[in-house]
Amino acid sequence: MELVKPSIGLIFWMIIIFGLLFFILAKFAWKPILAMIKEREKTIEETLNEANKARAEMSQLVAKNEELLNQAKEERNKILHEAREAAEKLKSDIVERANKEAEDKLKQALREIENQKMAAITEVKNSVGQMALEIAEKVIRKDLKGSAEHTDYVNKMAKETNLN
Repeated sequence: MELVKPSIGLIFWMIIIFGLLFFILAKFAWKPILAMIKEREKTIEETLNEANKARAEMSQLVAKNEELLNQAKEERNKILHEAREAAEKLKSDIVERANKEAEDKLKQALREIENQKMAAITEVKNSVGQMALEIAEKVIRKDLKGSAEHTDYVNKMAKETNLN
């Protein structure tokens, strides 16, 4: 029960021991402990500052990456646009060339038709001329008595001569 009701001597020695312990701790332990706590606070603060710096750098890198991505997209769109234009130009060139070739072939076919037509007309003229000569030869050979007889004979010769 002495601990529950301490005597004055015990209280005196407890105060002296507590004071001595407090003095020793204050003299030797508090300064290093406080220095360690200050150092730890400083380390934590530096770490937080570095984390904030890293976060800021990360946000800058993200912004830079987004900018690069946007530039790449623009470049891609530009290349696709140029490719489409080149394809359209190539297509129009091919169509134009094909139309020109078709037109040239049509002109050549028309020339060929005209040549064939002229050859046919020439052949018909030659045939008609030959036929006229044959009729004239036959008319001259026959001794004709009158103009009516002469006309009948020419008509008869024309019917006899085949126009093929």
